[in-house]
Amino acid sequence: MSTVTEKIDAKQVKELRDKSGAPMGDCLKALQEAKGDIEEAFVVLRKRGMASAAKKASRTTNEGAVGTYIHAGGKIGVLVEVNCESDFVARTADFQELMKDIAMHIAATDPRYIRKEDVTPQDLEREKEIYRAQAAQTGKPAPVVEKIVEGKMSKFYEEVCLLEQPFIKDQSLAIKDLIAGKVAKLGENITVRRFARFKVGDPTWTVAQTKPTDEAQA
Repeated sequence: MSTVTEKIDAKQVKELRDKSGAPMGDCLKALQEAKGDIEEAFVVLRKRGMASAAKKASRTTNEGAVGTYIHAGGKIGVLVEVNCESDFVARTADFQELMKDIAMHIAATDPRYIRKEDVTPQDLEREKEIYRAQAAQTGKPAPVVEKIVEGKMSKFYEEVCLLEQPFIKDQSLAIKDLIAGKVAKLGENITVRRFARFKVGDPTWTVAQTKPTDEAQA
């Protein structure tokens, strides 16, 4: 056994397990790969989770559950449907925890869409025109202006799309990364299909869902 492996104790593995939600064995392997650096090991686990999620992304998610979250003494409420591949996984503590975390996050951040692909063409063009006009005022060449617009659109997606937003409990983790971690742990594809957010006294409410053409996964 290497010196690095010997230095990795159960406390480090547990800390990474608590931070990532990954199985203990995966946490140990990630710590060994990262030479005992917990933050680097967390990055390793996130990359593996995203890779695992990408492989399972085309798999049908017709099971799942509806989660709820009520905040601020009943002033804000969220309903969210999170889907997976089997009823068994939908009943696990990990899946239920994910659903509650997503509902709580929606209550706090009020996203308008679930994914970047769900943003309407009208909203996209409006934002691009605004950013393009702002950038053009700097007098920079057109290619530079377009780069500026591209950067601002990334920020726009982060502000309005649930999956792109930093998780309120851990700003280093986007919601899509949070889901990817559960996909890697539970071994099934997991998707957010739709949600609704209500606030007492607000004449409007937020309702979002994935595009129907994408919900019918092959």
